Amino acid sequence: MRDIPVGNGSLLVTFDDKYQIRDIYFPHVGQENHTEGFPFRFGVWADGEFSWIFSDGWIRELKYEHETLVTRVVLRNEKLGIELICRDTVASHENIFLRKINVRNLKDSRRNVRVFLHHDFRIFGNKIGDTAFYDPETFSLIHYDKNRYFLINTAPHFDAFTTGRKAFRDMEGTWRDAEDGELQGGAITEGSVDSTIQKDLLIGPNEEREFYYWIAAGKSHDEVAKLNLYVLENEPAEYLRYTGNYWNIWVNKNEIDFQDLSPKIIDLYKRSLLVARTQIDRNGAILAANDSDVTERATDHYSYLWMRDGAFVANALDLAGYPYFTRRFFHFCNDLVHDKGYFLQKYNPDGTVASGWHAAWDVWAQKKLVPIQEDETALVLWALWEHYDKYREVEFTRKLYRPLITKCADFLADFIDEASGLPLPSWNLWEDRRGIHTFTCAAVVGGLRAAANFCELFGETKRQNIYRHCADRIVSSMTTHLYSKEHGRFLRSLEANNGDELRPDATVDASLFGTFYFGAFSADDPMVKSTMQAVEDNLWLSTEIGGVARFENDGYMRSSDQVTGNAWFICTLWLADYRIAIAKTSGDLKGAYDILEWTAERALPSGVLAEQIDPLTGEHASVSPLTWSHSTFVATVVNYLKKRRELIDQ
Repeated sequence: MRDIPVGNGSLLVTFDDKYQIRDIYFPHVGQENHTEGFPFRFGVWADGEFSWIFSDGWIRELKYEHETLVTRVVLRNEKLGIELICRDTVASHENIFLRKINVRNLKDSRRNVRVFLHHDFRIFGNKIGDTAFYDPETFSLIHYDKNRYFLINTAPHFDAFTTGRKAFRDMEGTWRDAEDGELQGGAITEGSVDSTIQKDLLIGPNEEREFYYWIAAGKSHDEVAKLNLYVLENEPAEYLRYTGNYWNIWVNKNEIDFQDLSPKIIDLYKRSLLVARTQIDRNGAILAANDSDVTERATDHYSYLWMRDGAFVANALDLAGYPYFTRRFFHFCNDLVHDKGYFLQKYNPDGTVASGWHAAWDVWAQKKLVPIQEDETALVLWALWEHYDKYREVEFTRKLYRPLITKCADFLADFIDEASGLPLPSWNLWEDRRGIHTFTCAAVVGGLRAAANFCELFGETKRQNIYRHCADRIVSSMTTHLYSKEHGRFLRSLEANNGDELRPDATVDASLFGTFYFGAFSADDPMVKSTMQAVEDNLWLSTEIGGVARFENDGYMRSSDQVTGNAWFICTLWLADYRIAIAKTSGDLKGAYDILEWTAERALPSGVLAEQIDPLTGEHASVSPLTWSHSTFVATVVNYLKKRRELIDQ
């Protein structure tokens, strides 16, 4: 789990709940991870006693400063008699991680305190062939491999340093050398290396001292040397103030009337925008999550662009008034779309195809499959029209019309089973089963109607009519084939098993909110009402924590058989969106407001939202932060405010 990420679109630094740096991504958000998830240790020596901050003797408070991407971390060790107050950020415009450390002496005597900062770089994600050395040209420590350089410095300058071997034979690392309060290392080491620096502080009784620490990231020695000089010339204190001010301006750039929302909801709304910003790469990729802990249980991670997540996040940013990032995302989509008009499962931040598990071959029917979840292609079109409808940038969408919009819409219109009128089988949005899914069908309707709107805009009547007819036919076919009179609600899917065999799947699934969200059906349609009532009745968890599970008997990361699944933030917020959609008076919005409060109450103290929460303990589960969780909160808040204004104005 990652509690307080800081980043700028090129450099992302994440911390665990013990306030250890665990991930350093550069030059893309989510790619490459130059720590491989191994911790950078942080320790204090005083009066002959030593303690790493991850140990049990420390009380930790990990938060951000109000409305910025500058952290405020308080670490207190009563036995050691030391309190640390740390402020971390990544510069808004340069690839520099900067930390201010205030060290307070809690005892009534003058003391010599030593702070140790350890670096376990694994450049390019492995420990082979790195070099760590003291550089007399910049008076700093530098780790490098090929064209990746990381420069480490402090102001005032650190008092001692060491480089050495780690994770090799009996050598654990230079952090062990720090534990006696004295560093005894060399000026250069190659191979599997780490380093540690020491800062000595003479602190009077109940007084404090401060210093600054930074890591500059670049592709050459010259680049990091210039960044180091930039910090020194501009002074670290001023640099930190400047960066904090930038993020405060960024998150408050739009004047919003928050109406009746509580301070806690407003704070989480702004924090969600800032956290989502850290997960967006400068080239347009919107990463699902950057938390390398997941690799320990999955041998893979979430540092990918799924078009499903990306489209939802882009839509939320548009709703909140941040079109700059969504336009970069749509341009990125334009570069990635397959020649046949669809998107593959997921992509790396640099645009290469990522790992996947969507089969291209049916082993039972012995035939080719299209290895996609079709909703991803449809959602990009849906989000793109929503973007245009809000900002009316004709020139922007004109450039995407042929290579992206009509190409994808043609695929959606062709990827239809002529007998049923429904889209052909593909993977569902949860990526755990293949078939004809109600959510996918609803998303395709939204995508085709979006494309038809663009065709109308650009005067292509024939193509417009084809897309609208296809969308209308899918809606009619959903009523015939996916609505179950027996259950009085929509099925989750017609699940594909062993080739072309389709089996009705009546599992109640939170994704059924898609029936109204993309406009296939009205939220007031009796079929939708009965479906969403089933979602609330079957998936709202009757525990003290509450929340909505993904679907019945969801085993993914489930903490207990006492519940049908863990609570997911996105699924719970979808229920709020439904309550907003059907509200007829401002009083009807209370149920949605309650879910917004529920979400704000269950965020980490830093304001970070994970993917899931344990419905028995309230602890966050899976990865954090999940960008989709934060974007859904943003979108639901905007939807709530818009509906409330409409109802009050009636």
